[in-house]
Amino acid sequence: MKQFDLIAENEPSENILRICEDAPLAARVRPGSLAEYIGQNHILGEGQLLRRAVEADRFSSILLYGPPGVGKTSLAELIALKTSSAFIRLSGVTSTVSDIRKEISAAITRKSLHGRKTILFVDEIHRLNKSQQDVLLPDVESGVIRLVGATTYNPQFYVIEALLSRSILFALEPLNDDEISQVIDRAIEHPSGYKHLDVEVVADARKFFCMVCEGDARKVLTALEIAVLTTQPDSENIVLIDLAVAESSVQQKAIVYGDDGHYDTISAFIKSMRGSDPDAAVYWLAKMLHAGEDIRFIARRLVVFASEDVGNADPRAITLTSSVMESVEKIGMPEARILLSQAVTYCATAPKSNASYAAIDAALDDIKKERVVPVPKHLRDAHYKGAKKLGHGEGYKYPHSFEGSFVVQDYIGVPKKYYNPVNSGYESTISERINYWDSLREVSRVEVVNG
Repeated sequence: MKQFDLIAENEPSENILRICEDAPLAARVRPGSLAEYIGQNHILGEGQLLRRAVEADRFSSILLYGPPGVGKTSLAELIALKTSSAFIRLSGVTSTVSDIRKEISAAITRKSLHGRKTILFVDEIHRLNKSQQDVLLPDVESGVIRLVGATTYNPQFYVIEALLSRSILFALEPLNDDEISQVIDRAIEHPSGYKHLDVEVVADARKFFCMVCEGDARKVLTALEIAVLTTQPDSENIVLIDLAVAESSVQQKAIVYGDDGHYDTISAFIKSMRGSDPDAAVYWLAKMLHAGEDIRFIARRLVVFASEDVGNADPRAITLTSSVMESVEKIGMPEARILLSQAVTYCATAPKSNASYAAIDAALDDIKKERVVPVPKHLRDAHYKGAKKLGHGEGYKYPHSFEGSFVVQDYIGVPKKYYNPVNSGYESTISERINYWDSLREVSRVEVVNG
């Protein structure tokens, strides 16, 4: 557990936490005011909700949700500075119920003795279990503490509903290229950064940093720090960061791919295939493979897609994807990427139909909501002893005894229509066949009505 007050009880609000000289660059150049904060204009721009709430000092609890390196911790510290509050930091990984209760008690004392508010910042709040989160509720509700929680996971799934309802949720976005470039410039010009050096980042190196760091300010500052520390000044005493230096400062491009990345990417992957865009589908496949997604999971989703979204419009899709699912298990990476790409491009470009999927869901809905239809007697099992005495199987017409292996016969007892094939791919042939059979049924119905 780490605890500190950003502002001492008798110090002005301009003073911020002092960072030791050997701290990482990202810590040394943290913004000291909202004006220095880079990014998140959708919540911090002039007139935006969070900006108004902080400047008016009118908020209770806040949850900051976003990928790593987008400024969640810095923003929490700035909120404390702006509101002249004590800033207490806990970690969702290491903090216990005892730690939480201790800081709540200290907040009560601070308020009664000094009239000063306390911001309790919980980093990785999603790691607190339900009991730990429950401990926060009474004092969040009473205003004893102002909770600021930070998480890289969607709070809707990891924070208890009672705490969610008492908090304002803000989603932070990855920094764009312009904002990453501003982060680089600020580090170069910052007194605690490289203001004392003559550092120049050439255009190609800057572009590379923007690309490889995926909107993560901490990542780009770490790479910049390595680049500066490992580069000797040239004859003009300039520390020149060119493309070669930049590339050598980042071993491998990493992408943000936690639980949210997993679900969001597979969603985009499925929707791209459903939308018949093979290029987008292959792109999301590549992202999943690069991030180390389980290839068996991808293959299983392809099999489901082949049935759910391609269906009988192209029955070969289920055969292909099932074969790919078995093959990737045996072959593994990196060759499995070829099989997966074949299945993905096939499914994306195949004719689409979800008629079978819609049919079973509609039938299940009827089973759940309506009275279950008894099996007509002529369809019941007539093979066991005594079945015929009950009338089971009586009047059943064996279709193969009739021309075209079809005979008009009632198979359910009530009028139902679940399967509605589309006019696409092979399912258009199925549709023609069903329409023909329906026409025969209609002729038979008319004949019965007319006697």
